[in-house]
Amino acid sequence: MKVKDSRSTTSNTSITNKLKDQGLLSDINIVCISSLSLEELIAVKLELSCSYINNRLYGFDIWRRMTPIVKEAVLIFAISATNSKKDAARFLGLTYLEFIKQCSSYEINI
Repeated sequence: MKVKDSRSTTSNTSITNKLKDQGLLSDINIVCISSLSLEELIAVKLELSCSYINNRLYGFDIWRRMTPIVKEAVLIFAISATNSKKDAARFLGLTYLEFIKQCSSYEINI
């Protein structure tokens, strides 16, 4: 896991390293995941999620919920890939205040 830089304002922890430390991801998994497109990965995750509930996501408006789900994922990535909140905001093309507001709305602690 990456050591936090004293000048950094974010935890700057790689998502893959964090999941490896938690024992949820291995190097073999990473190789398999990297061979999939993002669309295939999302489809596999949805299929696995549905398999537990007999392929029924009734009541969950997946079409309209995908945009916030993807935005939250990109926000989490930006935080993990940059050294500061301001860098993450610039990476996303947001002002610093918009970035803070988005983190708050998605309940992401930075």
